[in-house]
Amino acid sequence: MTAEPTACGCPERTGSASAPVRYAVLTPENFGPRSLDGFIRHQEVRECWRRIGGDWALVPVAFTEEWSRAQLRENADALLRALLSGGYACGAFCGQTLVGYLLVLPERFGSRGQYIELKEFYVSEPYRGRGIGRELFARGVAYARAAGAQKLYISAHSSRESQAAYRRLGCVPTPEPDPARAAREPCDVQMEYLL
Repeated sequence: MTAEPTACGCPERTGSASAPVRYAVLTPENFGPRSLDGFIRHQEVRECWRRIGGDWALVPVAFTEEWSRAQLRENADALLRALLSGGYACGAFCGQTLVGYLLVLPERFGSRGQYIELKEFYVSEPYRGRGIGRELFARGVAYARAAGAQKLYISAHSSRESQAAYRRLGCVPTPEPDPARAAREPCDVQMEYLL
């Protein structure tokens, strides 16, 4: 999928207020252990979706999600390992700054081998609301279709805002939650996207 660069309105600290967003498949040549150092994973959470008596409900859960420099580097290392193991990653760049990325793992799973996992999907805080996530998601969908999967599987953050974003993309709670993935992130909402 090819997209024309779009103005991202980069904050002044990146050096260009009108630099276009450029999308590129991430490889060990253009992504390294410090590629996430400028990434801002910040989210003020006030409410999260939880299952209560078999139904989904918003409940008050207040915390701040923020990655430290050490976490950013751990995530960069994990993404590099996934790339070397055959994972697909795409990044959005504003100038030389990585402002969004996703990672899709190649392993097929589910009762019919129908799933492929969208493992990572983030847009840096100052760049949200500009269509970057939608474009990255479309590229992940195109990869998953080409890989022959029927559905994307997402263990998605349960915050009100994250769930609203996933639902706008067309994701819904999965009727077949993967036990291992659900156990790793018990507060996540296990979701799917029909390819």
